[in-house]
Amino acid sequence: MLNNRILWDDITPFTFQLSQNYPNPFRERTNIKYCVAYKTKVKIKVYDENHNVIQKLVDEEKEPGTYEIEFNDERNHNSGSFEHEILFYILEAGDYKCEKKMELIK
Repeated sequence: MLNNRILWDDITPFTFQLSQNYPNPFRERTNIKYCVAYKTKVKIKVYDENHNVIQKLVDEEKEPGTYEIEFNDERNHNSGSFEHEILFYILEAGDYKCEKKMELIK
């Protein structure tokens, strides 16, 4: 039996791709997987609903391949009375740009 995870990680992608974070919704940490089709500058940023940058996850040149990065929300949430927050993350690589939405549970 083949291991699908090994196949996914060993194949050089032909297109850029941004996957949905996992888990979603999440509490403090979540993982974001993305594919880079050719060597280029890659940026991934996390934004709040007001388009304020919360964290820059990636800002560097990447070789073609599949990558995974963890987002760890380290902000202080003691002052807020809301139970969840909608966040957005954006991948920019070459001419490719993709945005996804994720939900943070307090």
